[in-house]
Amino acid sequence: MRLREVFNIRIVASILIVCALIVSENTVFGQTRDTTINSITAVEDTVAASATAISPSSAPLISTAVDTVARYKNLQPLSVKTDYSAAYKSGAYYLLLFILLCVFIAVLGKVMEVYEVSRDIQGKKASKFDARRLQGALFVVFLIAGLYGVYWSYSVQGPMSMHESASEHGVNIDFMFNITLIITTIVFILTHIALFGFSYQYRGSAKKKAYFYPHNNALERIWTIVPAIALTVLVLLGFFTWRSITNVSAEDQKKAINIEVVGEQFKWTLRYSGKDNSIGKRNYKLTTPTNGLGIDFKDQKSWDDMQVGEIVIPVGKPVRFTIGSKDVLHSFYMPDFRVQINAVPGMPTYFQFTPRLTTAQMREKRNNPAYDYTLLCAKICGAGHYNMQAKVTVVSEAEYVVWVAKQPFYYNDEVKKELQLAEEKKAEEKNKIALNTNTIIK
Repeated sequence: MRLREVFNIRIVASILIVCALIVSENTVFGQTRDTTINSITAVEDTVAASATAISPSSAPLISTAVDTVARYKNLQPLSVKTDYSAAYKSGAYYLLLFILLCVFIAVLGKVMEVYEVSRDIQGKKASKFDARRLQGALFVVFLIAGLYGVYWSYSVQGPMSMHESASEHGVNIDFMFNITLIITTIVFILTHIALFGFSYQYRGSAKKKAYFYPHNNALERIWTIVPAIALTVLVLLGFFTWRSITNVSAEDQKKAINIEVVGEQFKWTLRYSGKDNSIGKRNYKLTTPTNGLGIDFKDQKSWDDMQVGEIVIPVGKPVRFTIGSKDVLHSFYMPDFRVQINAVPGMPTYFQFTPRLTTAQMREKRNNPAYDYTLLCAKICGAGHYNMQAKVTVVSEAEYVVWVAKQPFYYNDEVKKELQLAEEKKAEEKNKIALNTNTIIK
């Protein structure tokens, strides 16, 4: 038997050439892209530095434990350095490594086959390699590696992604999450030890014969009843937790500060209720460049509504958000407060919660003086989705009262002039109609 009948070198060579071309193309593209991005970044940094020199940043609206304005006051643009490391860490690079590993294993297998065939041709008995023993050992190796991965995800990755909740209801959500995590982790570890352990213990062997074990009522009862009980507990826990968050009594709604948040591509527009703690009506037909929300100013409840650029809320006080959208589906998402609900066009949604940690306290807990709460959009709503953010600041009640007193009203002089001009036009049209009617009668 010829070597090429067992090992087709042309196919392997073709695969290697194609993979090399893919990686080289991605590398060149990555280098070009990095150079372009760095050039644009350098220009933006220069413009930003010039703007800062001409007009210094304004003082913050509220007092916090850390003065972030002073922190960035003397910041100088850094020298631009070209970094091509990303080009070598692309998906194609790792795909090539995976393909090369597969090719290496295939080549190794073919070499073993060639060795066995050559021994048979020479009339010598070749000691056949028992792959089942190797596979059993690999099961043990992968079990140990997987258990270490579980440990790493809990000790390293977990603290990076999960932090203390900044809202009162978030504590209940975290408790529910931890209970679910504990139960699923125990089940995950036990089932995988059994799966990989049995695969190793009962690996194939020429000296053993498989035992046919088709049915066991006791085992089926165990793996049916136990998961049913566990899932029932988790579902009921989630149901009562969700009801406590969404079913807010009318009395508790009256105690909350009313804030309206309207999403549009790609920003959030904010409106605070005034002294009456009621938000005025909106009508999309009334939307103008001056009245972007389409507020119906004939409704007197809208006269004291305030126009703000960021969300500022007092600690320990309930806050009720009325959430809407002007164009497409958005998602009102504040991860630190465990808050997420859709912003639907034409249908207002609501979410009420009570913050329990101020911004200053959270900065101290995270040991990050520049940390801020953020309102995000959790729906991919278009090309500018990534930039749809709003700053959220939690302060003391005294600081909140001072901040609210400085906010402007939506019902300002420009709006009043616009409404007055609209009324004058309507009056002129009515007079024209009346004159035309009188002329026709005569």
